[in-house]
Amino acid sequence: MPDDHLPTPERVLVVAAHPDDIEFGAAGTVARWVHEGAAVRYLLVTRGDKGSDDPTTDPVELARVREAEQRDAAATLGVAGVDFLDEPDGQVEPRLQLREHIARAIRAFRPEIVMTHDPTVLFVNNEWVNHPDHRAVGLVTVDAVFPTARDPLNFPEHLEGGLAAWKVAELFLWSTNEANQLVDIGDCLEAKVAALSRHASQFRHFDETARWVRRQAEALGERAGYRAAEGFRRVMLAR
Repeated sequence: MPDDHLPTPERVLVVAAHPDDIEFGAAGTVARWVHEGAAVRYLLVTRGDKGSDDPTTDPVELARVREAEQRDAAATLGVAGVDFLDEPDGQVEPRLQLREHIARAIRAFRPEIVMTHDPTVLFVNNEWVNHPDHRAVGLVTVDAVFPTARDPLNFPEHLEGGLAAWKVAELFLWSTNEANQLVDIGDCLEAKVAALSRHASQFRHFDETARWVRRQAEALGERAGYRAAEGFRRVMLAR
């Protein structure tokens, strides 16, 4: 067993902007928690319909392909289910309606932990620009967790429909410059790579990507004495 003393949650909701975001950011931790008995669901805000550098690509067909790839990747890890909100790729904004949808998902699934993008990061490790959809989804998800899903007077129609307010215990934010939690994924690194490989539409040479993912995880793991790790900004919310 990993020695990071990280409890296994009963339920985890993972909210991401695009298909493959979770596989890059959190799939090793998801694989570990599923193996340990956690129930995990994914909520994808878009179907990734702009995820191609070929100008002749049909966005409708690409969205269909990427949705199928994401469902396949989730099934590879034993994830309980995948939902999509169908926002347009590249145009996500932290609107109140989107916050309502995410708050509804939180109240329906009642997760202890919500995982998502770190919305505060513009430049990730001074190496690349964090996608605007990532920032928007991270921000609206954090707002959905606190205070929206917690407070019953927010969207009272949820209560009328049988969904009570719900207090999330922790946030795990990936692609962060302020990681305060390294999760040992030494036993799950290959599961992470296998899930990522299901996104075939996104890679011309997946072997190169797989090597990069392994190197990144192994380098992060060295900081804590693990074979491989994923890093998160872990926010433990007051109960």
